[in-house]
Amino acid sequence: MKDQSILPDYNLPFRSILIFGPPGSGKGTLGKFLSSAGNHFHLSSGDIFRGLSPESPAGQLYHNFAGKGLLLPDEVTIEIWRHYVHGLIATNRYFPASQLLLLDGIPRTIRQADLLLNHIKVERIIVLQIGKVEELIKRIQRRALVEKRTDDLDPQVLRTRMEVYQRDTMKVLKHYPEKIISRFNADQKPLEVLRDVLVGLSELLGS
Repeated sequence: MKDQSILPDYNLPFRSILIFGPPGSGKGTLGKFLSSAGNHFHLSSGDIFRGLSPESPAGQLYHNFAGKGLLLPDEVTIEIWRHYVHGLIATNRYFPASQLLLLDGIPRTIRQADLLLNHIKVERIIVLQIGKVEELIKRIQRRALVEKRTDDLDPQVLRTRMEVYQRDTMKVLKHYPEKIISRFNADQKPLEVLRDVLVGLSELLGS
């Protein structure tokens, strides 16, 4: 018994679908829909970092960067993410052998994508495309009031986040083969976006 761990262990790369889109494009909503519809596991990096204790070193670092609309250093981001995912496995909330991991908000830079190479196997990338930045900002502010996300109320911080997405995150898409990237119109209603994704990726999501 001493040589056997009572906690689940999994050392293979996690089969993953990446969900890309600017802030407010509906990544989280889509991820939750897909996890419910297909019994896959949706993991939002924003939820991970907002859940960090403000008193912890990681929490203080996160709030210092997020308050300016900036990203955490890449190595720190992946380290926190990795520990969180293995915690999900250890507590029987995520079953990597049978579930796809729907990643929302990570990787956000090419460096993060490189750091994740040994941890995930990217099977598909969903890109939510949306038009007007100002409409996105209004959408995020409405959500912030409902969900009490104080870091999402400052329009200048939100514009910085949009600029960071365009400058850094969009470059990440060029890091992956075009054949695994599927783009969808996110100007539609959430259920219409879900419909298009389910039709376009039914074979993968149903596996």
